[in-house]
Amino acid sequence: MDTTMLVLGIVVFLALAFDFINGFHDTANAIATSVSTRALKPRTAIIMAASMNFIGAMMFTGVAKTIGGSVADPTTLDNGIEVVIATLIAAIIWNLVTWWFGIPSSSSHALIGALAGAVYVGAGSDKLNYSGFTDIVLALVLSPIIAFVIGYLIMQLLKVIFAKRSPHNVNKGFRTMQIFTAALQSFTHGTNDAQKAMGIITFALVTSGQLSEMEVPLWVKISAATAMALGTSVGGWKIIKTMGTKIFKIEPINGFAADFTGATVIFSATLLHLPISTTHAITSAILGVGSAKRFSAVKWSLAGRIVVTWFITIPITALLSGLIFKILF
Repeated sequence: MDTTMLVLGIVVFLALAFDFINGFHDTANAIATSVSTRALKPRTAIIMAASMNFIGAMMFTGVAKTIGGSVADPTTLDNGIEVVIATLIAAIIWNLVTWWFGIPSSSSHALIGALAGAVYVGAGSDKLNYSGFTDIVLALVLSPIIAFVIGYLIMQLLKVIFAKRSPHNVNKGFRTMQIFTAALQSFTHGTNDAQKAMGIITFALVTSGQLSEMEVPLWVKISAATAMALGTSVGGWKIIKTMGTKIFKIEPINGFAADFTGATVIFSATLLHLPISTTHAITSAILGVGSAKRFSAVKWSLAGRIVVTWFITIPITALLSGLIFKILF
């Protein structure tokens, strides 16, 4: 077998492994609130999330092109394959570490930070597209703030609308509506998160000369969508517990507001071809909704731990991927 094809095979394997891990790491984004309020049984929620993730992943490629071309130009890298391998190993390690400790960190932050670090160390600072990297980081930073504000406003509006209704009847109705918002959130998760592995694989195909431009092949879309769906079917119970029960006591009306907010922010980013963190979007939406319910109801110490993880993910994965590149290559 040709050496280039062998190395490309390793890249595809690592990228799909990242997507699989991303699936079970981020399952909580779509189903944590609906499971915690008993709107859906865990097994039903996971099957639905896996199916909707697959459908969403197959329908869009704009985010993949951004991931594959904004941080660095793959056509100018002589050692782009090695850069991608170091990137994926670093991102996978960080995802597994944060999953093990039940921390809803960002797979997107991990991948972008690792790619920037690997390009910087492996190809040189002049190969890093600072403006493209900054634009992505800006989207990653602003999206949770937007999700928090929208979640807060939607919950305040729902409180006004249903103030005079029976809490029992209101929650009964919203428990049913949560099924649809959980499905919507799973779909939008697929439209954004699954494309990140697509972008990395396409980046490797371009830098190795197998493709001439950043157009995602059909086999890459199917492979990444399948890996994400299979990962989702495994489920990330530690993170589901953190997001669904430990931030604040979620009722169906809160879960609906958080899911709808998260899905809206994620899908808006997908339409703008911007990779954002689905984890950050839904976590921030939950925090916003919880603040609207009662500010003291939110366990801010846990929220603070999550936020710290958000801020340290990019620099840690950048350093890790740079170190891995040095060790391996």
